[in-house]
Amino acid sequence: MINKKYFLKTNQIGLALGAALLTTLTGCVGYVDGPRAEVYSPSPVVVVQDDYVYYPDYEVYYSSSRHEYAYRDGDNWVSRPAPRGVTVDVLMRSPSVRMNFHDSPANHHAEIAKQYPKNWKPSGQKQAPKENQKDGQRDDRDGNNGR
Repeated sequence: MINKKYFLKTNQIGLALGAALLTTLTGCVGYVDGPRAEVYSPSPVVVVQDDYVYYPDYEVYYSSSRHEYAYRDGDNWVSRPAPRGVTVDVLMRSPSVRMNFHDSPANHHAEIAKQYPKNWKPSGQKQAPKENQKDGQRDDRDGNNGR
């Protein structure tokens, strides 16, 4: 007889726990399908400043952040993935200057072109002979003029 009373108590506790568990799980379903509260947070704005390298011989600027070349095309400034009229290899072998401005080259070109004219060389490099500068050609053989 003792076992029967104990067995009934265990069944009642199990029944009560099962009912509580079922109620809990059933209540969760309503919340999953219900309306959701969302908080809008705008994506952080990342500002990348342009950094230009200027190639005086060709009056071309390169932006490493944009991977584009900027130059004048007639009276307009253009930005393109490759410069017009010169290969990237030739451009990379020509003298260059890192610029300190971070906006459009058009805003600074008049000043930059005066400071770094065509045929400009960094200090320590020889200038091309004047006779070769007139026609826009350079002689890279230490002034021997091909001799």
